[in-house]
Amino acid sequence: MKIRLFHKFFFAFLTVGILVVTVAGFLIERELKKDRTMRIGEETAAQTRIIALMPIREIARQAGKLSERTGARLTLIDAAGWVTADSELGGRETDNHLNRPEIQEALLKGMGKAVRYSFSLKKDMIYVAVPLKEGSQTVGYIRLSRPLTEIALATYGMGKTLFAIILAIVGVSLTIALLFSLRMLSPIRRLAAFAGQVRTGNISGILRIDSRDEIGQLAESINDMVSALGEKIRTAEAERRKLESVFSGMRAGVIVLDAENRIESVNSGMEKMTGRQHRDVIGKTLLEAFRNSKLHDVLEGFREREETASEEIVFGDHQPVTMDVTISAIRGQTGAEQKTMLVFHDVTRLKKLERIRTDFVANVTHEIRTPLTSIIGFMETLQQGEIDDPGKTLEFLRTIHENAERLNRLVDDLLILTGIELGETNFHPERLTIEDALGRSLTIVAERIAEKKLKLIEEVSHDLPPIRADRDQLIQIFLNLLDNAVKFTPEGGTITVTASPGAEQELIVRIADTGVGIAKIDIPRLGERFYRADKARSRDLGGTGLGLSIVKHLMNVHQGRMVIESAMGRGTTVSLYFPLSEAMP
Repeated sequence: MKIRLFHKFFFAFLTVGILVVTVAGFLIERELKKDRTMRIGEETAAQTRIIALMPIREIARQAGKLSERTGARLTLIDAAGWVTADSELGGRETDNHLNRPEIQEALLKGMGKAVRYSFSLKKDMIYVAVPLKEGSQTVGYIRLSRPLTEIALATYGMGKTLFAIILAIVGVSLTIALLFSLRMLSPIRRLAAFAGQVRTGNISGILRIDSRDEIGQLAESINDMVSALGEKIRTAEAERRKLESVFSGMRAGVIVLDAENRIESVNSGMEKMTGRQHRDVIGKTLLEAFRNSKLHDVLEGFREREETASEEIVFGDHQPVTMDVTISAIRGQTGAEQKTMLVFHDVTRLKKLERIRTDFVANVTHEIRTPLTSIIGFMETLQQGEIDDPGKTLEFLRTIHENAERLNRLVDDLLILTGIELGETNFHPERLTIEDALGRSLTIVAERIAEKKLKLIEEVSHDLPPIRADRDQLIQIFLNLLDNAVKFTPEGGTITVTASPGAEQELIVRIADTGVGIAKIDIPRLGERFYRADKARSRDLGGTGLGLSIVKHLMNVHQGRMVIESAMGRGTTVSLYFPLSEAMP
């Protein structure tokens, strides 16, 4: 900027100077030529009048000397216009001079002057002619002519002077332009630097220019503008931070599409839902980013109808995620720049709960209907006359009693599970050792273990650290697991109970059996209500399908966890991880 303005100032001053010098030189040169011509004319006229006083023959005889003395060419012309003597041409023939301007003017006015180009001498000349008279009769003309070389020399000298003046003007113009531009550019550079600072986003500070001219007014206007801009930026930044906080803090997933249906922004909620990072989806279409044709179809339908659209979409194959997506236009955008917002709500857990609730109702209905059907059937049989047979009567009554007990166990388990889930079960934690709870539990199932001729292996250390637990609930956990182990282990099998410290401030209790085992595909669902890996076998053994679910919920109450490992035909190992008493809050 500095060089450009300097050049502008310099060339402006230089142009004005040159124009002034040129115009002045032209006028001066013209006046100088006019003055020199007039003086030469007057001087030559005086000389001509003096020579005209001499006799014609004397003039002709002394033409050369007179020419040298006057410094002019002398020409003697007769009355008819023919040259009779010429100091320059000698006796050479020349044209008739009677019609020459100076001769005609001399004939009419007594003296004639003319400035013209001489074809014989090849130069510009000034001519002065005076008539020669003998009495009242004109007998000829005496003419002196001088070249305008003096004027050319004077003009040349003036040109050199003018060139020197122009050089001086250029130097002065350069100096003035430099000083003027430096004075003006100092605040302008500060204005430019401040504007560049504002352009990069740094709007701190104000511009101080001590000037009362237009530049000072401009600086004040810029300060006012920057102050207003800073306030607007701070307001916009505060709003942006609020929106970003809301946007990133939303549990729902949000995607914004630009006018070309390409992803412009994605919040963290969407990243967590889909497992795709921001950088992996920005600039892509929905189909390119998620490979979900149904989502693409919903978007196309929204574009066609131009109204809010909602649909349920499933993402993923191995671990499908169900989302409820709502597509709407972002208001306030022009038609050519309209953007679209998609809001995703993860309803996978809700769908799972709905499925569990449906399964729960179906399972409860089935579990209750089966023993009730048996009870009603046998009761009707007894009412139809079979009561007279004592053997069948006892058998029927035993079956009715077994099914009634099964219903009672089912109701008890449901009440226990519901109480745990609702937090209505009283929890009385105390510091206790795991050996006591395991010992009591094993005592309760010892008779059943002996009946099935099972081998029991206990590997419980006597110096285990205490845990903080509810004694009755802890025994309930062990009894449920031991009951399953006894049920599903064939005669002659082995049940192993171990307890040992863990690696991270925890105590591990493992109950392993050599029973039928559980298929790998069923393990993740163990702990769900009424879920049985082998439904027929479990029901025949009197299971309600709620035992592991109760264990799972009670372990959560104790801030522990349950891990199940199993394989078909190789038995099952259930590991219980209890936090130590010192590690619990």
